[in-house]
Amino acid sequence: MEKETTLSIYCKNNNTFVAVPQGASLIEIYDLAGAPLRHPPMSARVNQRVEGLDSRCWSPKDIEFVDYTHPAGYRTYIRSLCYILTKAVNDLFPEVSINLEHAVSKGYYCTFEDGRRLSQEDIGRIRQRMEEIVRADIPFRLQHIRTSDAIDLFRKHGMKDKALLIETVGMAYTSCYEMDGYINYFYGCLLPSSGHIHLFDLIRYEDGMLLRTPRQDDPTRLPDLFFQPKMFRAYKEYLIFQRTLNINYAGDLNRAVANGAAREIVMVSEAMQEKQIAHIAEEIARRYRDGVRVILIAGPSSSGKTTFCRRLEIQLITNLLHPVGISLDDYYVNREDTPRDENGAYDFESLYAIDLPYFDSDMQKLIDGREVDIPSFDFETGKRVYRGETLRMKAGSVLLLEGIHGLNPELTAKIPPQNIFRIYVSALTTISLDGHNWIPASDNRLLRRIVRDYRSRGYSARETIAMWPRIRRGEEKWIFPYQENADAMFNSAMIYELAVLRKFAEPMLSEIREMDGESAEAYRLLRFLRYFRYIPVEELPATSLLREFLGGGHFMD
Repeated sequence: MEKETTLSIYCKNNNTFVAVPQGASLIEIYDLAGAPLRHPPMSARVNQRVEGLDSRCWSPKDIEFVDYTHPAGYRTYIRSLCYILTKAVNDLFPEVSINLEHAVSKGYYCTFEDGRRLSQEDIGRIRQRMEEIVRADIPFRLQHIRTSDAIDLFRKHGMKDKALLIETVGMAYTSCYEMDGYINYFYGCLLPSSGHIHLFDLIRYEDGMLLRTPRQDDPTRLPDLFFQPKMFRAYKEYLIFQRTLNINYAGDLNRAVANGAAREIVMVSEAMQEKQIAHIAEEIARRYRDGVRVILIAGPSSSGKTTFCRRLEIQLITNLLHPVGISLDDYYVNREDTPRDENGAYDFESLYAIDLPYFDSDMQKLIDGREVDIPSFDFETGKRVYRGETLRMKAGSVLLLEGIHGLNPELTAKIPPQNIFRIYVSALTTISLDGHNWIPASDNRLLRRIVRDYRSRGYSARETIAMWPRIRRGEEKWIFPYQENADAMFNSAMIYELAVLRKFAEPMLSEIREMDGESAEAYRLLRFLRYFRYIPVEELPATSLLREFLGGGHFMD
């Protein structure tokens, strides 16, 4: 009898080598490694490439198992849950397609493609069917087929958006998943079977449904339900604009670019943004008559706040107002007084890194028409200094303050509400790969930041990816809870921008070595970018907000 061949697998989770049979699946290796995670595994990083748990090992590997609390594990769970949702809809409503549009209210907003409004009974039936599929524990079966065959298959099943996507990308082979006769494509790996889904809910939301998912920090509980009508409206407005251009998905954009329409798409997108900014400026001018004097602009990293501020200044001037910019950074407390995070490091993103009483005092003096000495923060010494700069508001003046805490009511607790106008700026990405694969806004912003940091700050893509989780934690704590406090929301994302960013980001991401810890994220972003055909940067005007990250813009120092 032939002796069974064993492999030596290094498990990063517990820093041990494990002898496993050749051809063992990742889920089998997980058990042999002593089940090292607190929560059930969702997927694994195999030599820094995320793979499904039913993948098999035929040679020695480094493996890191990830659970729901890890971004890669979270994505695996969400994709698998969305697959079950699309199958349930297909089982109950085979004549119509469902669109998974975007994240909102700690869940994922879905609509039927034909625009029908679902009843509570319809949603209840879909939820029940999803629960039946989960209880049946049906395997997700990965298939690799020739792209020409996949195009025919998707068209046969009414998935024209998926067929167009893979047709315009031009890869030789395409991966898809099959479950009990139902075929679909999701970007990335899935769980081994439907029974691995442990918690979800489906409720009515606006004119569609909200797929609710567990808290990422505690997968045993759903988050508290809250509604985001302003955020929802901002997404919806841009989706309507996209559909006016007949560009819903990446395949539509690729086809338009191939047909020579790139310049028109860029020009219309830029005009749409300028119209948004002009509308916000007009609203501020109207509210100026009611007492608005302080404009607070906030948003997460790489939202394009700097360019937005400068374009808003121009529009305010056309409305006969005089914008005056003040940096919130200049109101930092001295470094030794800065609060510290859980690791003992200075927490510069904390609200309490700002001298709130001093800031309140200066704002009130300015609103009352008095002169103030404007401070300046010296980042080298970590001290507040004065350089003889003074400021007094004159007739028609408004203060513009940009900072991550602009929507936090504690920042301006002592300023009368009628004096304040708050703006939330973010890249609310609305273009999707197809009807079932949306693009997270955080991915859009990360790509912007990688390109900008590499070009203007000397950071490698690896360094930017490494710091991104810390940035995201700060956003979750200090920005996102206050989004709905905004008087206006500005969507800085453009439907064409990933096609422009691709050419810049690809070489930067390709510098990351396979052995680097950031390799898995770089590989994921590279695979994602290949779904977009290139648009040359020369098509962008010098006033484009995207120039803040690419360079060559009129509004950059």
